[in-house]
Amino acid sequence: MTSNTRLLIVDDESSQRALLAGFLTKNGFTIEQAASGEEAIAIYPKFFSPIALVDLKMPGMGGLELIGKLKEINPFIQIIVLTAFGSVETAVSAMRAGANDYLTKPVEDLEELTLKLSKAARQNRLIVDHQVMSERLAEVFPQSDLIGESKGIKDVKEMITLVAPKEATVLITGPSGTGKEIVTRAIHALSPRADKKLVAINCAAFPENLLESELFGHEKGAFTGAEKAKQGRFELADGGTLFLDEVGEMPLSMQVKLLRVLEERKIERLGSVEEISLDIRLITATNRDLKKEIAAGRFREDLFYRLNVIEIKLPLLSERPGDVMLLAEEFITRCSRRTGKQIVGIDSEAGEILNAYHWPGNVRELENIIERAVVLCQSDRIGAVDLSGLSQIGQQDSSLGSLRSLASVEKEHIQHCLMELDWNMTACADLLGIHRNTLRAKIKEYDLKK
Repeated sequence: MTSNTRLLIVDDESSQRALLAGFLTKNGFTIEQAASGEEAIAIYPKFFSPIALVDLKMPGMGGLELIGKLKEINPFIQIIVLTAFGSVETAVSAMRAGANDYLTKPVEDLEELTLKLSKAARQNRLIVDHQVMSERLAEVFPQSDLIGESKGIKDVKEMITLVAPKEATVLITGPSGTGKEIVTRAIHALSPRADKKLVAINCAAFPENLLESELFGHEKGAFTGAEKAKQGRFELADGGTLFLDEVGEMPLSMQVKLLRVLEERKIERLGSVEEISLDIRLITATNRDLKKEIAAGRFREDLFYRLNVIEIKLPLLSERPGDVMLLAEEFITRCSRRTGKQIVGIDSEAGEILNAYHWPGNVRELENIIERAVVLCQSDRIGAVDLSGLSQIGQQDSSLGSLRSLASVEKEHIQHCLMELDWNMTACADLLGIHRNTLRAKIKEYDLKK
């Protein structure tokens, strides 16, 4: 783990530096030494080590100040501080300043030091890998495809970056219209198989006899109408990724055959006894509760555990507060570009309607509603009249008395929060449990002013 790991040691005591450097070099670290904070800052940009060992008490630039400056250069650096024996308060201050761990001076337990440095190196690698995957996710799938600032969609993005580099089978669950295919494409694009094929099939789109042929292929003459041999989706996906959408709709007889393929990694075309070895990554998706399907005898429990190695749950659009307007604005931009219209946004009444609606069809329904609204819109902003079929949602029924729309309650609550906190955006966003960007969007949407 520590082989060739770069380490910066900063200590004004030359004997301590020499002792630590000598021991750690023998244990596989590549060492750079600095006798002061100022020297460390001068040499670090070229050395750029993932970890540093920093003495807290030094003349000139102290350890606490140095921690902050190293973090400015490399936000991912892991820092272990050296502090005098019994100085717990100093160690706590260092941890608050950005240090990851501490040791007391003089360092006598060199094995403990090695363990802490190895742990720090692993932690740095995990953080950097996750950051790189997040950036690649943003490049491969711009914000327009995985848009949202809610906790639910952020959790999905994080899961994608974590599972994409692995080979584990993934089960994506969630109602129709929540974006299961988008998540599948993101996982494949960020995986080591990205340069190979992503092959998809909807298990609900084929009757049982045709589904078997589509998945496994067939030989010429295997059944009536089979005039030539055909590769199945498994063969086509060899080396890449196979996506089985609506796997919960698969007949029990086909579930048995799928289980055998997962166990043996081999298939046989219909009408053939020759086995074909496969190298695929399998991703499946369903809008059904497979545990209920198992209890009802419609889905095999052993297959469920094979498919559910890693589960990614997609949230309902109604569970993503604040994301509706962000998605709507993006869909307006797309549809306006396609239709050649100059639609610049949504008026406040239409916004209230969109926010108050429950969205049983999720993101797909929202996109369809916006596309229709863009076509119908005769001004530069979508109004309530353009949201055909939804406008009634925003209107109060006379029998409901004083009940108000969700949007009006939200507007008042945000305005009250801002006033109470003297328009401190960070504090207000934290209190509301939303991202600052979402709060800014809400302020603009509701035309709130200080």
